[in-house]
Formats: sequence, C-alpha cells, structure tokens
Amino acid sequence: MGGQSTRATQRLSALGIPFTLHGYSHDPKATSYGTEAASALGVPAGRVFKTLIASVDGQLTAAVVPVTGQLNLKALAGAVGGKKAEMAQTAVAERATGYVAGGISPVAQRKNLPLVLDASALGHQTVFCSAGQRGLELELAPDDLVLATGATIADIARPLPGLSNSSAGPTLSS
Repeated sequence: MGGQSTRATQRLSALGIPFTLHGYSHDPKATSYGTEAASALGVPAGRVFKTLIASVDGQLTAAVVPVTGQLNLKALAGAVGGKKAEMAQTAVAERATGYVAGGISPVAQRKNLPLVLDASALGHQTVFCSAGQRGLELELAPDDLVLATGATIADIARPLPGLSNSSAGPTLSS
C-alpha cells in the first residue's frame, strides 16, 4: 500500500477489506481528476469512478459513477426515494465528506451520507475510486466497496453526450 494512509484506507483495513493503493503524480492543471487517474494508472476510464455529492430533497447524498459518464440527477433522486436532486456546492461537499474536491472518497466520509453506486461497477472485477486525496486511488472489488459504504446499487449514470472515455463531467470527481 505504499505506506500512505488516509481515513479511507484506515477504514478498509479496520473492516478487513482487501484493496490495492495506487499513487500517481497529480497535475494541478488537470481538468478531470478521474480521467487523469485512469490515464496515469493505465486503466480503462470505465473502471475509474468519481464520487459526486448532491442534495436530494435537501439531504446530502453521495453518488459514485464512472468517469466516462455523468450523474443522472433524476435517477439518483429516485434511487434514494426522493423527488429532486441538484449538485452540491464544492465547499458543502468538502465539509460534509472531509475530503477536498478531486480527492473525495466514497469510503470513510466525515458525515455518514447515503451513497449510491452506479450499477455498471458490478460489471468489473475491481474498480478504482479516490483513496481520499488527489493522486491516490483505491482498487477494490465492487462488492467490497458496497460493504465498506453501505451503498445502494442503481443505474444513476448516463454516457457523456458526444464525448469519449476521456471525459469526466463535474469537477467534484475522484
């Protein structure tokens, strides 16, 4: 694990959940944290997931979607029994999770937010998500991510219109 420790890695270790930690040199000029991670680690962007924070009927909710897609806010609201969802402000997301934008991990967030994982994650043996800081990714089995976060599984992502696997959507990505 390279000796790096974050709240996310500590939580996974405490739960006995196996994971691999992957570090890379983060470029501060990168416009998409998730696609930067995929490129730096040499993995298909569809296996790298970003963590986005939205407000569903006033309740902050975490959504984990592939960096090749964008969050379908209506689907997210439906997945948690809500009616309306909108993206949270970056500062609100950072305060709620205890992580900085571009390093928001779905694991061990400061507040225990409801979390929805896009169903596409289940199509991979392992997926990548932020370990809690820019330039540091966790690789783990999707079922283990569900176990660690209590995630609900739902179809909450849609492909980015007119873009390839090199795009990532909103900036609150991991």
